[in-house]
Amino acid sequence: MSSITTDQGILHYEVYGRGKPVILLHGWLGSWGLWQETMTFLGQYYRTYALDFWGFGESGRKLDTYQVQDFVALVGQFMDKLGIIQAPLVGHSMGGTVSLLVALRYPERVQRVTVVGSPIVGSSLAFALKLAGYRLNAWALFNLFGVFRAAMRLAAPMICRDPRFPDMMDRDLTRTTLDSFLLSIASLRRTDLRPDLNRIQVPAMGMYGDRDNIVNPNQWAVLKQGVPGARIERFKTAGHFIMLDEPRIFMEKLKSFLDGQSES
Repeated sequence: MSSITTDQGILHYEVYGRGKPVILLHGWLGSWGLWQETMTFLGQYYRTYALDFWGFGESGRKLDTYQVQDFVALVGQFMDKLGIIQAPLVGHSMGGTVSLLVALRYPERVQRVTVVGSPIVGSSLAFALKLAGYRLNAWALFNLFGVFRAAMRLAAPMICRDPRFPDMMDRDLTRTTLDSFLLSIASLRRTDLRPDLNRIQVPAMGMYGDRDNIVNPNQWAVLKQGVPGARIERFKTAGHFIMLDEPRIFMEKLKSFLDGQSES
């Protein structure tokens, strides 16, 4: 386990492999742990870093900086602290939205961007997630946290086919605070990247599962319209967590993009 001290507290990360750096960013209520298999695979070819956003996983959580734009600054600080001049970013869900924003704010730092089941427009979030972005609803969920965790465990098989997912999700839920839960999803709900996508000049790839019930999978078309050269990979049998539902195909397509190969 590794960590650095940033302007807003401790930032936890894991690193594996040798070679050129690649940075992996998790989604809402997640952590670096969702990337373990991906890191094992990519680590054979790249030095792979997986971060925990503030308020999630093992990173600091006594803050009020849990909005999407705050996580953009977090990535910049991380790269500065570790001396990473430039790297590809791979982001799942909220992490992909952050990755696109990093490419817009720090274009000289980002080589490529891959988004996995990521909302380009916040209105594409499932209705239940949008409701969670209101303080009264978030407060109610946290005051009935045991019921909420039990409900999420029951719903887990409908979200991801990996039998390990209920335990992974439950572990990450226990590390989340009311503020990180609320402020991150509230800011994600308000996000709309469409006006700025045409400023992204680096190669981009969108990976979307047709069975995604967390983010509308048609967000691939929004990305393609905004970044006409973007490579799109669709997974007919995968949901929101493509790296867990279809790990082999996911990792093969991700590596080919990171290697600079054209879409086949």
